Amino acid sequence: MQTPDWDRLHKALQVEADRGFGNLAGRQYRFHEFLCLSFGQLPPDTATPEQCHRWHKLAREFAMYPDMTPRDRQQLLAVARRLLRDLHDYAASVNAGEFAARGSEVPDRATAIPSQVPPPASTVRESDTPYIPLDRPLQGLGGLQTRHVRHLVRLGLHSVRDALFYYPRDYVDYARQVSIAELVAGETVTIVGMIAHCSCFTSPRNPKLSIFELQLRDRSGRIKISRFYAGARYANRGWQEKLKRQYQVGSLAAASGLVKKNRYGLTLDNPEIEVIDSSERGPVSEKIGRVLPVYPLAEGVPADAVRRAIAAALPAAKHLSDPLPATVRQTYDLLDLSQAIADIHFPVDTDAIARARRRLVFDEFFFLQLGFLRRRRQLQAEQTSAVLDPSGHLINQFKTILPFELTGAQKRVISDILRDLQSSTPMNRLVQGDVGSGKTVVAVFAILAAIQSGFQAALMAPTEVLAEQHYRKLVEWFNLLHLPVELLTGSTRAAKRKQIRSQLETGELPLLVGTHALIQDYVNFQRLGLAVIDEQHRFGVEQRSRLLDKGQSPHVLTMTATPIPRTLALTLHGDLDVSQIDELPPGRQEIQTTVLTSKERSQAYDTILREIVQGRQAYIVLPLVEESEKLDVRSAIEERDRLQAAVFPEFNVGLLHGRMSSADKEAAIAAFRANETQIIVSTTVIEVGVDVPNATVMQVENAERFGLSQLHQLRGRVGRGSHKSYCLLVSASATDNARQRLGVLTQSQDGFFIAEMDLRLRGPGEVLGRRQSGLPDFALASLVDDQDVLDLAREAAEELLDRDRDLGTHPDLRAELERRYQRMTGGPMLT
Repeated sequence: MQTPDWDRLHKALQVEADRGFGNLAGRQYRFHEFLCLSFGQLPPDTATPEQCHRWHKLAREFAMYPDMTPRDRQQLLAVARRLLRDLHDYAASVNAGEFAARGSEVPDRATAIPSQVPPPASTVRESDTPYIPLDRPLQGLGGLQTRHVRHLVRLGLHSVRDALFYYPRDYVDYARQVSIAELVAGETVTIVGMIAHCSCFTSPRNPKLSIFELQLRDRSGRIKISRFYAGARYANRGWQEKLKRQYQVGSLAAASGLVKKNRYGLTLDNPEIEVIDSSERGPVSEKIGRVLPVYPLAEGVPADAVRRAIAAALPAAKHLSDPLPATVRQTYDLLDLSQAIADIHFPVDTDAIARARRRLVFDEFFFLQLGFLRRRRQLQAEQTSAVLDPSGHLINQFKTILPFELTGAQKRVISDILRDLQSSTPMNRLVQGDVGSGKTVVAVFAILAAIQSGFQAALMAPTEVLAEQHYRKLVEWFNLLHLPVELLTGSTRAAKRKQIRSQLETGELPLLVGTHALIQDYVNFQRLGLAVIDEQHRFGVEQRSRLLDKGQSPHVLTMTATPIPRTLALTLHGDLDVSQIDELPPGRQEIQTTVLTSKERSQAYDTILREIVQGRQAYIVLPLVEESEKLDVRSAIEERDRLQAAVFPEFNVGLLHGRMSSADKEAAIAAFRANETQIIVSTTVIEVGVDVPNATVMQVENAERFGLSQLHQLRGRVGRGSHKSYCLLVSASATDNARQRLGVLTQSQDGFFIAEMDLRLRGPGEVLGRRQSGLPDFALASLVDDQDVLDLAREAAEELLDRDRDLGTHPDLRAELERRYQRMTGGPMLT
């Protein structure tokens, strides 16, 4: 298009607005079709690059016009009108030669401001770009001074490479320029005007606060904007006079920020203000009138220092060697690395940010998954495990004594495991199963495959309570199979330890269940063929390795009753095969879950009383053992005493917490299991392992302090018998966020769905625990928002390794993998 039909476009917009934004039908087209066609043509020849982008963006947005709300349609029409005015006025100013003769004339509406940032990498010819080594120190680069470099070192930025890969955490869009009369509260904009007044003075109420006020005017109106400077260094008269000299009346200035309304009218909140110097190509700015990157900072590190360093380092991006093969980039429609780096730091628009981010997020996931898969395949090639028989007499006999039918999910996972055990390649499989899904039964099939093949098995659990629970269940089955099984924990007496040690070394004991005691030096298996690790995330890498060292590359089956979403599983356990038992046994009753406020606690007590009178039992769970000054929660000890004396005096109230001795814990659980205590007040030590089918009520105090997955685990302690069960979540928080989170549990009994919601609402660091989450340190990737990219990256990594197992034909990729994998996981790749 050379010149738009201004009148026809304006008339169409006006009529649509007058008729209530109903997408009017014309002779040939509906309103939105006419606008799509109009903006789908070439923009006016006089349009700036920024105006061209706005023009094409409107074509896309009017295509979605039929699906918009009336309010969204109204806003879109306002944007279109504003662009048409800007284009018309800018074209008129160019034709009249206004820019050349403007001088001190008051600017009309938004004056286009080209920025001084480096152009995108795609527009720079390699011959135009000086070569800058990636390992070059930042000192002296682009005029960076020592004081700037000291700031950068605090952020871990030492070299050009560090700067290029230090990504923004957010952006402020100052690209949209409007006139003062067009300001709307809530929008982030840029205005350009002449300085009509400037003052800087000390606040009469605070001698350490300086107030800087500026009045800007353009042809449409005036606006007063202010900035505040706190600190004694800003309160002296000399500094204030210097600031006023910088912003002299009559100068052209630009201001960018969020439009806010106060009692004096509209203003800009904490604006970026800059005096604009004119040049042959118009006014020039580093910040104003563009998308401004916002970087993670440390206290005392100025944002400008980081932007200046990255702008100085950016020319080196053109010389980056892209380690990602061209075939991968083409298959998954990914930008070149140099383009992505340029666009992530200094984008021309939000579309550029999205494409750059997608490429860089893909890289983070791709190299992690490539490292996992390559390490796993190397280990499989180097290690040899025993081949275990999946169809022997013990497995057949166990199937006949099972008093229930296996679920379809259990059968599927058992098939996966037995298929793995038939291979000399060591099995390394994780089984995720919801509370009560029957993971232990699945593990028994693997254990029996090892035993009937002449090998021993070990089952390690993180707590004595859970180890004891596994032992009790296994003894019932193994007695019917005439097989011995023993329990080894920190509480096992010396004589029993000696007996277990002897039977292990001779091979008489086929299965040992225990806690960390299994990895002690004196525990030696004659022929360990299978290691089963329950709640494996509670063990460290070294602890798991020490158990495996008890045998010659034993098969490994790990289990967890804490379902985690697929994205977390691939990120944490990318080198494992993952199976999910996503089906509960038939007949399990749904647990009625209710959220109560602190004032409604009496309702919970009424429910507990009703159940106890009928012969059932209840848990009351609190988050802490002792009073904390930081957390306003009752301690389990004091709460137990209060409940016994004041609320349930006619019943026995027990106590269980993690600081009790092993003997006291077992005594408390035994008393509860025997219904000698009707209520047990506990901390989260009962989260796993305590199985009392007669318990039908779970009351959780301060439920807002727990994660959803943890609450789901606690809820799973009830509903294990034939009676209807209840989970009562008592919350001391009235916030919308707390209600939303706890409401998830009232809506669903699916642990995988709950884990997904927990991930979305709290993030992976909180879900897994920040201190020992095991999560790699992603710079950009989000396990919540980038699940689709993770799947693509995993697929790409698998396909690449299928074609080039050792990455011998991709030396750059191999070098980058070593560097990234070590940084993200803390461990080197295998060679």
